Amino acid sequence: MGGAWTLQVEGGVATLTIAQPGSRANVLSREVLEELEQRVAELERLADLQGLILRSGKPGMFVAGADLRELASKHATKEAVGALIERGQTLMDRLERLPYPTVAAIEGPCLGGGLELALGFDYRLASTHPKTELGLPETKVGLIPGWGGTQRLPRVIGVALATELIAAGESLSARRAAEVGLVFDAVPPDKLLDEAHRLLLMARQNDDWQKERERKRQPVGMSEDEHRFLFAAARAQVQAKTRGHVPAPMAAVEVIARTCNRPLEQGLKIERDAFLQVVGSEISRNLIAVFFMNQRLQKDPGVADTAVQPREVRQVGVLGAGIMGSGIAGAFVRRGLPVLMLDLGPAQLEKGLSQVWQMLKGRLEAGRLSADEAAAAMGRLGTTTTLHAMYDRDLIVEAVVEDEPTKIEVFRELERIVGPDTLIASNTSTISITRMARALKHPQRFAGMHFFNPVDRMPLVEVIRGERTDDQVVVTLVAVAKRLGKTPIVVRDGPGFLVNRVLFPYLNEALLMLEEGASPRELDRAATAFGMPMGPITLQDVVGLDTSLYAGRVLQAAYPDRSVSIRILELLVGAGRLGQKTGAGFYRYTCDPKKGEDDPELERFVAQCGRPRRSFTQEEITDRLFLPMLVEATRCVGEGIVREPADVDMGLILGIGFPAWRGGILRWCDSLGADRVLAKLERYAPLGKRFEPTEQLHDLARSGGRWYPDS
Repeated sequence: MGGAWTLQVEGGVATLTIAQPGSRANVLSREVLEELEQRVAELERLADLQGLILRSGKPGMFVAGADLRELASKHATKEAVGALIERGQTLMDRLERLPYPTVAAIEGPCLGGGLELALGFDYRLASTHPKTELGLPETKVGLIPGWGGTQRLPRVIGVALATELIAAGESLSARRAAEVGLVFDAVPPDKLLDEAHRLLLMARQNDDWQKERERKRQPVGMSEDEHRFLFAAARAQVQAKTRGHVPAPMAAVEVIARTCNRPLEQGLKIERDAFLQVVGSEISRNLIAVFFMNQRLQKDPGVADTAVQPREVRQVGVLGAGIMGSGIAGAFVRRGLPVLMLDLGPAQLEKGLSQVWQMLKGRLEAGRLSADEAAAAMGRLGTTTTLHAMYDRDLIVEAVVEDEPTKIEVFRELERIVGPDTLIASNTSTISITRMARALKHPQRFAGMHFFNPVDRMPLVEVIRGERTDDQVVVTLVAVAKRLGKTPIVVRDGPGFLVNRVLFPYLNEALLMLEEGASPRELDRAATAFGMPMGPITLQDVVGLDTSLYAGRVLQAAYPDRSVSIRILELLVGAGRLGQKTGAGFYRYTCDPKKGEDDPELERFVAQCGRPRRSFTQEEITDRLFLPMLVEATRCVGEGIVREPADVDMGLILGIGFPAWRGGILRWCDSLGADRVLAKLERYAPLGKRFEPTEQLHDLARSGGRWYPDS
């Protein structure tokens, strides 16, 4: 399919417009690059032009980057990818050598190859459209910039900031891009083209554009001391963040370190060689797969019937002003929806308001929110102690105490107050939606909307449909979650839903091994070495041992055939050791309220559990932590708790921080091979049913199949 580029000349100025047909985004695929080469050849022949403007024909969309599918394809050889990289580098060089000034007028995402294209222009001008962002996010998919991004960005905004942005894969808003010099200015969308013409006129009146080109081709000129200090700090920062699991960020740092004091031409060759070292790796393929799984979820309406449209939600009620209730209320008001938050009394509401403000203040201090936006968000938040005040809400999210009779009583009273069209959602993490719905007159309008703590930072929302939940309710809750900037996954009702159900065997096995003689540090080290953001012992201290105990009881009762009774939690909770919030749990928190210290006192509690004690290898700890998770994940697929395997993987990546570079727990299974997984499970078969493989695993092993056969 051609026709992505159009070239028009008027008044001596050429305008090159990209509008890829049949796609919401503009993506630099091989086909699009081929067509761009033709347009550049035309521009090279038009030597008497006064200037060139690059723009997008899609409002709110500049260029989203290169076509990742081409890079992730099993058929993409190193030779083919190398040719593609060289082709892109050559194109940017040809644009940079046009005999007249050039301006990229950017509105919407300008990412990856899109920004590398824009960096080939003399000037960049950005629209303040809310979707405008500029960045090189390649490291987030296990790659590095390959079309000159590691070379031109340091020369444009400085080596230190460029290294930080490239290694982290972070993007900048239009205004921030203007502050750091990545764009000449940030202007209103309706002024973008006028200002681009004005910028060309200014450029023609002096030779600054030629000086800018020359600067981008020369070494940066850092002193030896500056270089040593900057890159030592950059390497340490990357190592601390990645723990060496993902090679691309460090590879990007090394490329910049090796090339910033060399001419551009030499730097581009080094960049190309480094790109070929990371492309096609299992880590990169996994991260690209996660990117596309996330893209699918963003487009997924939540039900099979795409004709079902969401209801309009204008006003929201939140029942409960505790940690979860205030977090949910804050998420709504930050995204422009008026919220009425209810609790039992003024003291609880005052605390809830303070928590919402602290969340907004944190974003304000981080530069992610303006003072006016924070004030406007707080202005959208009202409070009440009267349930009758909820009569006019379109959606009510319940976040009261995790007690089924209490919740049911609230829902029954609520139904007498609100109209039949009001949607009611529970933020429960463990209680059956179907069972609670039986107490309602209108069960079809009731569903689960399970946010994760802390709400402000956790991207996942589980939308749980009960047996009688209406399709339109599901679609509406999915749409609302997306409006909040979250990623919703629709889950069928069942104990623990998806994430907590699969997490439970992991936590339970960790506690069992603790009772059997493994130390908290050994367990946590094995989990973080696998790639988890924190170990299972630290996680329970953070969540709260009382919360872990009560949630575990629900899941233990639901799955008694594959649960093992654990005493350690009851003993610690009984002693008032609830984790970080009380200063002691599995670890003690005396010096730092968030950093645990080994506590010899723990041994006294472990000894009371009465299990024979022994030592463990790291491999055994890793197997016992993650194999029961994997088995439970396959059960979720087999029972139809999720609609497809990718929902399990994305749920665990977004909900508990399962390492994205492994692609999710089912992709991890694929990387091992089902036959090897069965062999591992056989080793632990004497431990019980939690290590018993499902029929699906047997089928995959017999056929040599995979959860993702096309990967």
